[in-house]
Amino acid sequence: MSRPVKIGAAEALKGLPAWTAAPGERDAIRRTFRFSDFTAAFGWMTRMAIMAEKLDHHPEWFNVYNRVEVTLTTHDAGGVTELDVTLAGLMDMAAKSAGMKED
Repeated sequence: MSRPVKIGAAEALKGLPAWTAAPGERDAIRRTFRFSDFTAAFGWMTRMAIMAEKLDHHPEWFNVYNRVEVTLTTHDAGGVTELDVTLAGLMDMAAKSAGMKED
C-alpha cells in the first residue's frame, strides 16, 4: 500500500478551521478537544484509536481528565499528508457526538 505524499500543514489547515499548525519548525497540525468529563474524553479516544488502527495512522495525543491534546503528522512522509486531514476530520465529527465542549 502506498503512503500519501506530504502536503504540509498550511495546505491541510485550509479545510480544518479548528486545527492549528504545531509550534516551531515541525510540520504537524494540532487541536485540543475538551469533553464534559473523563469518561467522554476516554470513550472518544477509544473510538479514535480503533479508527486510527483501521487507517494505519496513529495520533500523538495527551489526555488529562476531560482534555485531549492531539498532534497529527505522517512520520514516514516527513510531515502532514491527506491521511492527517482524513483523521482530523473524523476526530472532529466524532467529538461533536461525544459531548465535546465548545470553548
